[in-house]
Amino acid sequence: MMHDRWTRRALLMLAALALTLSGCTTYVTSQVTAFSAWDGGSDAMRTFAFKRSPEQNQSIEQSTYEQFVANGLAMHAFRLVAEPQAHYLVALAYGSRTDTVTVAQPVFYNPWPGPYWGPWNPWGAWGPYQPTYVNQTYPVYSHALGIRITDRASGKEVYNVTARTSGDDPSLVRAMPFLVQSALGNFPLTNGTVTEVKIPVGKGGGTPNETGAAPTDAGHGNSAAPQAAPAK
Repeated sequence: MMHDRWTRRALLMLAALALTLSGCTTYVTSQVTAFSAWDGGSDAMRTFAFKRSPEQNQSIEQSTYEQFVANGLAMHAFRLVAEPQAHYLVALAYGSRTDTVTVAQPVFYNPWPGPYWGPWNPWGAWGPYQPTYVNQTYPVYSHALGIRITDRASGKEVYNVTARTSGDDPSLVRAMPFLVQSALGNFPLTNGTVTEVKIPVGKGGGTPNETGAAPTDAGHGNSAAPQAAPAK
């Protein structure tokens, strides 16, 4: 039948389009806010230890995220040492929250579904009939990481950066490598920087091999630093 031939052609076109789109790069986008009193210093001074809250002290999750951050800092000549030998202390705050978003989705009704009033009629796919709309609600998961660097001897804060990202993945641990790379890829950012960082997702669904993060927009803000979500 003529209708079956058109259906097969349409399915082949959709399959070809899906193959084309599968080669497109996807990104994880994070908003990064940094406050800095960083004075540079020599590489020899870039020794650090992690400072934990009592709740974080025996946490395996905390240890996992500390390793991510230590790897990120190592790209900028930082060395993890025992606390008595550390020039800096690094504290982490992280967490997730769930929000919802409501989107109006069109629903079409075609009372003439045959080959004469199908997708090839002169009025388009659904003829002169207008769609109705149905509200659909979807969960949105927001993940945040805050990294605070202080001078161990004086207790002075020298760097404070927060990275946030949102999407449909509820997992903080899967988001964490992207948050760390976004927060530290361009260390040190200037004081009051607010920037958006896009990181391509690797073929396996994780972060790519590259360690740099590319900001897409940068500016300077005067508001107080937003706090990262409370540590879990």
